[in-house]
Amino acid sequence: MNIDIAKRVYDRTWKLDPIVRSLFDTDFYKILMLQPIHDRHASVQTTFTVINRSKRIKLAKVIDERELREQLDHARTLRFTKKELIWLAGNTFYGQKQIFKPDFLAWLEDFRLPDYDLRLENGDYVLRFDATWAEATMWEIPALSIINELKSRAATKQMGRFELDILYARAKAKLWDKIERLRHLPGLKISDFGTRRRHSFLWQQWCVEAMKEGLGDAFVGTSNVLLAMNNDLESVGTNAHELPMVQAALCDDDDALRASPYKVLEMWRDYYNGNLLIVLPDTFGTAPFLANAPDWVADWTGFRPDSKPPMEAGEEIYRWYEQRGRNPKEKLVIFSDGLDIDTIEEAHAAFAHRMRVSYGWGTNLTNDFRGCASHAAPLLDSISLVCKITEVNGRPAIKLSDNLAKATGSQAEIERYQHVFGYEGKASREVTV
Repeated sequence: MNIDIAKRVYDRTWKLDPIVRSLFDTDFYKILMLQPIHDRHASVQTTFTVINRSKRIKLAKVIDERELREQLDHARTLRFTKKELIWLAGNTFYGQKQIFKPDFLAWLEDFRLPDYDLRLENGDYVLRFDATWAEATMWEIPALSIINELKSRAATKQMGRFELDILYARAKAKLWDKIERLRHLPGLKISDFGTRRRHSFLWQQWCVEAMKEGLGDAFVGTSNVLLAMNNDLESVGTNAHELPMVQAALCDDDDALRASPYKVLEMWRDYYNGNLLIVLPDTFGTAPFLANAPDWVADWTGFRPDSKPPMEAGEEIYRWYEQRGRNPKEKLVIFSDGLDIDTIEEAHAAFAHRMRVSYGWGTNLTNDFRGCASHAAPLLDSISLVCKITEVNGRPAIKLSDNLAKATGSQAEIERYQHVFGYEGKASREVTV
């Protein structure tokens, strides 16, 4: 699809240009996680909260509240279509057929996003979703996509037709330069993980199509379910931090809390196998997770480190496999934390000959407009915006992370979790994306 993005951005005559037009415009891991959530945790009540970790910008000063409400309200009108549900039921994912059960697909037929709570507090928006876990979890990706694209629209609002032409021409050339560098990496496997913080849906679509043409078989797919379906690509993704966060919040004592990350994996393998057996180790710290992991965890397909620099995370996982008597060359590591072309090249040189390596490329694929505007345009810079589960059945939900700057939750509960899981391997690093 060849859309003139600059012309589309400049033509602002429509009453409402929906940012999210399909419930499939989400990450595949949300649907994978939704199946066991729906099956086993139907009554769990949760709160998800949008958190802006980039303190330099107050979103309420950039995004009009009326426009934000219009986009959120429109998202609540969406339903899964018959075509989408047939695609889910009949497609092969990760080499596995019919991974979604009929009763789950039947439940999706009537699914709609629950209501939201939007208010101003201390000069900025507070956006929360209070509902059952299976309902609230599906707000994460559309909410983040909506806010990021409204910010992009605010950044381009005063630009003229030719200025927009130049902006997108420079951004396209910038991405194509990265693609040309990626072509030189032998055995490269890379996918698009950029839905949550994209510049816009149309821009993500362009990036995916450029990666598909420019990299061929080295581009192994996209996490965006809609773009995967429409572009005949693999839909990629496994699981996220919310699973162990909820499991931990439901624990009644410290012993159960300490065991909770492995209980989540036991649940996951009841539903999926093969290349879907990917461990996300850093919710409460990678070092304690690896130190206390049952031996069967080493027999899973691989790891996705998500809050340490790739070089540090890769070496840590490589050593662990050796200590557990497994051959690292047979194991998959998926790097996905804040990647850009330099870190991909560095990680590939260090690990491609030692492990099976893949890359989930996010914000710096779908929202890198640094240096592309004809003048200073700080609103075009990406921000670190997340939507995290913050409450489970009235209890606080906590994420520690390997990077303490990404920790979420009350300070008292963070300290309790630190005591239970330990302090090893954690540091505070600047969060940019």
